[in-house]
Amino acid sequence: MAATETFNRGKFPDVINLIAGAILFLAPWLFGFSGDAPAAWTAWITGAVIFLLAAAALAAFAVWEEWGNLLVGIWAIISPWIVGFSGDIAAMWSHVILGIVVAAFAAWELWMVQRAPPGVHA
Repeated sequence: MAATETFNRGKFPDVINLIAGAILFLAPWLFGFSGDAPAAWTAWITGAVIFLLAAAALAAFAVWEEWGNLLVGIWAIISPWIVGFSGDIAAMWSHVILGIVVAAFAAWELWMVQRAPPGVHA
């Protein structure tokens, strides 16, 4: 299998999560909710964690990184209601949409790892 094909199949979800983490980190400025402290801080911290986990997975794959992104993605989805900024539409939807993206790609990566033969990363 060619190196680029391996990268495309094995690294694509991590690249998407890296981008999603960066967008979530920048979302308070991009979508105008930087003045809403709970929403902004949740975006900055959650986005940074997603970005760092995805970067670590790109550097050297480990299953725990995908589990971490799955959990952080779920946190991003539910955080508007837990932290209390669900009334801020821009903040709520940016967290929910990017959380779904991160959780879905992390789950996909975990599923691919379970399907791969032993010792082979999807």
